[in-house]
Amino acid sequence: MKPHIPVDPKANLIGSAWMVVAMLGFALEDAMIKRAAADLPVWQVLVIFGLGGVAVFAMWAWAIGASLLHRDVLSRPMKVRVLFEVLGRLFYVLALALSPLSSATVILQATPLFVVAGAALFFGETVGWRRWVAIVLGMAGVVVIIQPTGDSFSPLSILAVLGMLGFAGRDLASRAAPATLGTQVLGFYGFLSIVVAGFGYRFWEAAPTTPISTATALSLAGAVTMGVIAYASLMKAMRTGEVSAVTPFRYTRLLFGIGLGIVLFGERPEQSVWLGSLLIVLSGLYILWRGRHTTSNP
Repeated sequence: MKPHIPVDPKANLIGSAWMVVAMLGFALEDAMIKRAAADLPVWQVLVIFGLGGVAVFAMWAWAIGASLLHRDVLSRPMKVRVLFEVLGRLFYVLALALSPLSSATVILQATPLFVVAGAALFFGETVGWRRWVAIVLGMAGVVVIIQPTGDSFSPLSILAVLGMLGFAGRDLASRAAPATLGTQVLGFYGFLSIVVAGFGYRFWEAAPTTPISTATALSLAGAVTMGVIAYASLMKAMRTGEVSAVTPFRYTRLLFGIGLGIVLFGERPEQSVWLGSLLIVLSGLYILWRGRHTTSNP
């Protein structure tokens, strides 16, 4: 086992700052998509947003000479990844369009918990009983938020849960994706799957193409821009400091999402949202800490 080499504290500070920028970017992307979905059918939002991301990642791949037609694109993990990307994006955008931004953002924060559980179940990674308890508590946080047996239960909250499960499946499939495929290629096909999801949902939604106003066009352009900036900042964060030091700052997205929901959409999160948020965040932070402790003290 290689000894742990400490990273310059300044690098961790810079990496953490990049992570905060990334989470702010993703939260702004969500808010702009929600705003656009108020004027356009969901399928149209998905198609336009997806095409914007496809264009950006295609140019990025071209700039570095990465091939988008690599044979490994047709590998089984990539097919599974695309399937989960379609499901995750479709249901999460539906959640943004039809439910409060704050609750959708909070539920999304449970994704790492399900990724850890999936890694143990499908990849044989060792997860001790303490982390399993934390995972169960985090899942309980999701249940507290959606309140399936309460008077305030809304079936629309299930959309965010389905979107979160789709993203967890995508992340797990990404771990199994061939190493020959770079982030630019993964990003290109990830956004291409959003276009597919949009056209597929069109048959269900049966909504005609709607003219795009200047304000809506700016919202969609802003969503694509924020998404790209957030993605680039995330990559920068993960490559600057220690993963265990910068990853906890992912949860700032929860604060940004709730804040934007209150300021832009007049949302007032219920106590169940705050309690569920606390359970999810504490569970996630404990799993990160425990994972680092287990690695350094086998």
